[in-house]
Amino acid sequence: MSEGTMQRRAQRADQPYQRASRRLSRVLVGAAAVPVMLIAAGCSSDSGSGADAKQVSESPAGASASPSPTVEAAAYAKLPEPCKVLSKKTLEELVPEAGKSGKEGSSDDVSARAGCSWDSLDNNGVKGSQFRWLNVSLLRFESDVTRGSGEQRARDYYDKQVTDVQSAEGAKNTKAEQLTGTGDQATAVRYDLKKKEGAFKQQTIVARVENVVVTLDYNGAGLAGDETPDADDLMKAAKKAAKEAVTAVTKANETDASATPGGTNSPSGSATSSATPAKKS
Repeated sequence: MSEGTMQRRAQRADQPYQRASRRLSRVLVGAAAVPVMLIAAGCSSDSGSGADAKQVSESPAGASASPSPTVEAAAYAKLPEPCKVLSKKTLEELVPEAGKSGKEGSSDDVSARAGCSWDSLDNNGVKGSQFRWLNVSLLRFESDVTRGSGEQRARDYYDKQVTDVQSAEGAKNTKAEQLTGTGDQATAVRYDLKKKEGAFKQQTIVARVENVVVTLDYNGAGLAGDETPDADDLMKAAKKAAKEAVTAVTKANETDASATPGGTNSPSGSATSSATPAKKS
């Protein structure tokens, strides 16, 4: 066998080993490339997460916070002196024997609740006597964020007061009428009340001006055989007095530019009973 023939056989024998070696090299190179691709993908994912985090961190803080609740300030910040809301002339007409001053009701806060009462007994000896009783009650409501504005609270109390007066115990022949020219709202209620001392004619006027409620009670009776007073005359006098009381509330607050807002101490009742007729003769 010639030397060239032997060399060609040897080269053909080595070819399978060379091809296997090349295949193994390609596999190893491909395997090495996989971690590089995974790492690159991981970096790309981290980059996206960082952008999202930055976007969240840049969102305005407190965007969903609710504003603090507010309420309109009360119009009137104080009450007049209760025993001075009526003129001397009016008092002489309604309670001529009452004397120079009335009896002020007790109150733990005169800027929120106040009242004054007068009683008059005109003794005519054997002919009997004429009795009159007058009471003015003032109630002021402050604005409160949880309870509402002073005006709305006064409206609510006004409605309740009118209802209570119309349902007074023992009242007979009850009549009610709306009034104009006496504050923002006013209702006049009249009824008869029989007591052991005599037959009483009760007149009650409930009026509201802004955040203040005024309740005026006026009753009369003929005692010891004297004639029962005319209810129309009593009501006419009561209406006049109620207008004066409302005007006194307005004048007491004329110098105030605005009422004190946000008060929380609110009145729960009047200084004196506003639907109780005379109890003495």
